[in-house]
Amino acid sequence: MSLTEQLLADMKEAMKQREAGKVRLSTIRMVRAAQKEAEIDKGREMTDEEMIDIINREVKKRQDALPDYEKANRPESVKQLHEEINILQGYLPEPLSTETISVLIKETIEELGANRPQDMGKVMKTVMPRLKGRADGKLVNQLVKEMLQ
Repeated sequence: MSLTEQLLADMKEAMKQREAGKVRLSTIRMVRAAQKEAEIDKGREMTDEEMIDIINREVKKRQDALPDYEKANRPESVKQLHEEINILQGYLPEPLSTETISVLIKETIEELGANRPQDMGKVMKTVMPRLKGRADGKLVNQLVKEMLQ
């Protein structure tokens, strides 16, 4: 079952649950809206990899908004954002451990022969597609920077 089909099935299930599935339903609808917008822009249906990118973007938006809501002392909004993040993360592949990411980075550095901080761009450009959707870019950036120094 593709990610799009899974989202549709879960959306139908959330509709049936009425009040209990309200947050889940609104979250899935937001993802589907972002998907439709991307499909219109590209003129074709989204692949699972592209859907993972869309979901990652939605998670990132919510994570970036969390500190603002916490600072504004809005606990109900913070709670809802956490719920939405948990729902969205259910559709993402299992994240890799820091150790696994480090091993992949080391392999890439050796493969490219990178040994100085100026090679960071080359390493990042090569390693990020390998980690697609399974690692946070900030963490990868930090690990690459540490390994190249």
